[in-house]
Amino acid sequence: MAIYDSAAIVQYLNRVSKNALFPRNPAKRTEAERLESLADGICDCLLAHVYERRWRPEEKVHQEWLDKQWAKVTRALDMLNAAPPKIPAKITAGQIALRATIGYLQLRFEGKWEKGRSRLVRWAKKFDEKFPELAKLVPQG
Repeated sequence: MAIYDSAAIVQYLNRVSKNALFPRNPAKRTEAERLESLADGICDCLLAHVYERRWRPEEKVHQEWLDKQWAKVTRALDMLNAAPPKIPAKITAGQIALRATIGYLQLRFEGKWEKGRSRLVRWAKKFDEKFPELAKLVPQG
């Protein structure tokens, strides 16, 4: 059986891991779900950006739409940079999703998102140090 869509995949992995990806505490679970959703939303905007540039002829690329997508990304990144999530002893799905999102940013938008977001860049580095087994799964160019 194929499982597709980030949310369905994460829920499947959570079940097979005996609920290891989401805290039992309702407030902490909500935070993990919120972070996962935010990371997914950022990726939706980034993928739309990549697809528009990759699959449409240059004369048909809709720059205003791309600018709106990028504005959503920058607002979310600025919010995350202002208050990066904590890196606890036990990882959550939200933190995994955020690290994957930063990895995708590094892969496809290197040099275009980091300026002014040093706290978020440091967060990713600390995440990789704390969870080296996951660091090797980060997308590489």
